Amino acid sequence: MNKPVVLVVMDGVGETPEELGNMVMRANTPTLDEFKATCPFQTIKAHGAAVGLPSDDDMGNSEVGHNALGCGQIYSQGAKLVNESIESGSIYQSETWKDLIGSVVANNKTLHFIGLLSDGNVHSNISHLLAMLKEAKKQGVKCVRVHTLLDGRDVPATSALEYIDQLENTLAELNDSDFDGRIASGGGRMTITMDRYQANWPMVKAGWDVHVHGEGRQFASAKEAIETLRNETGAIDQDLGAFVIAENGKAVGAMQDGDSVILYNFRGDRALELSMAFDGDASFDKFERGAIPNVKYAGMLEYDGDLHIPHHYLVNPPQIKDTLTELLVENNIKEYAVSETQKYGHVTYFWNGNRSGKVSEELEDYCEIPSDVRSFDEAPWMKATEVADCVMDAMKSHKYGFIRCNFPNGDMVGHTGSLDATEIAVESVDLQLARIKKVCDAEGYILVVTADHGNSDQMLEKNKKGNIEVRTAHSLNPVPFIIYDKDERHEMKEGAFGLANVAPTVAGLLGIKPYDSWEESMLK
Repeated sequence: MNKPVVLVVMDGVGETPEELGNMVMRANTPTLDEFKATCPFQTIKAHGAAVGLPSDDDMGNSEVGHNALGCGQIYSQGAKLVNESIESGSIYQSETWKDLIGSVVANNKTLHFIGLLSDGNVHSNISHLLAMLKEAKKQGVKCVRVHTLLDGRDVPATSALEYIDQLENTLAELNDSDFDGRIASGGGRMTITMDRYQANWPMVKAGWDVHVHGEGRQFASAKEAIETLRNETGAIDQDLGAFVIAENGKAVGAMQDGDSVILYNFRGDRALELSMAFDGDASFDKFERGAIPNVKYAGMLEYDGDLHIPHHYLVNPPQIKDTLTELLVENNIKEYAVSETQKYGHVTYFWNGNRSGKVSEELEDYCEIPSDVRSFDEAPWMKATEVADCVMDAMKSHKYGFIRCNFPNGDMVGHTGSLDATEIAVESVDLQLARIKKVCDAEGYILVVTADHGNSDQMLEKNKKGNIEVRTAHSLNPVPFIIYDKDERHEMKEGAFGLANVAPTVAGLLGIKPYDSWEESMLK
């Protein structure tokens, strides 16, 4: 093996010359600026077809980004995977679909859909929901209830009513004497249901109570709920409180024995906890579930292939093999991965091809730094210092041939919509890059710096009326790719590269032969 390598993923730090809302450009980043000016540097694609999504109109995300970074290949992902299944009809031929729909039809029960209501293509797509609603009616389902999670994060911050209208119009077209489809409950994605990495179970309980039991503040319609809550709080969609749709004081969509439930999100991290609550037996102790209706539950995908969560799902996930970790294990190279809770799963589970367990207990060490349970714009430095400390300690130990870390700041703070806080977040990462660079020099490591997608680089945008508004979604911009080595200049090829070219480039720096299935290395 050649010199060991440290890979730093600056989550949500994209690269663009556009100045509008570009907090990466506005931030004071002397380390990053020096790298770009003096090191081999280019931008690489982190969205669309480069990470297995349907088109280049689809923004990348941390899950597909870390899959591509970690496996050196491009797999059909998320929306594309589900699109293919719906277009071919294979989703409706799955045993899970047949079981859930057949049970509802045979027993004249209700089919429930829960999911993020937008076309952001990061966690879900409303088109998948609408297609399944139409197919459910075609197959004889008579009653459907939809539990809507409001986005405003992967789409414009206050766009919820556009998607509510789209759903209500489709339901109106389907409703007749033999079909009753209604919205039943909802709330902002950052207040109910969609927690991740078990950081905030009360958030999941809040969703459980409104979706399952119909317990919560009541409104006559989703539109009334959104407009009222927005006027009362001034919150953007993702932060709106929970609501229940009711008639005469009774929830229209509380779940009953014999009902079926589909979580139509395709991305795993924010779908796992609700799935655990539905699938959990009497030993489930994360929150009090109350009287649990006997329902059949399924996710759009298997969100965790090793832990088999959920037990039932509609579309098979990509079977990712030949990851960088597998190659390192074959070459007896010990590796270390670290991040804070918010992105820990990305440098482990997603990096290793959606694998929960390690490939080798002997050759892999992981470290999770607990994230703060607070709004990230209140402390935009997050745990960057602690993550960098772990990276530097790992280098100084000389036990590892490959070290990787993720700094979540640019993404997690960017999602809050706070420009000033995001500027600090980017600067915090740059400060830690300087510290890591210094230890790389002292301990003889090559430093590779990149990102998984953009976010903090585009935090303002023009709306349909031409007005400037805050953008909280990921960007479609490429991301930086830098190689720093104080002893040697590693020149890169010119070309159109993406995240999947990173693993073979790392293998080249390490001096090991990549898998034949991989994309090409960027090294000359």
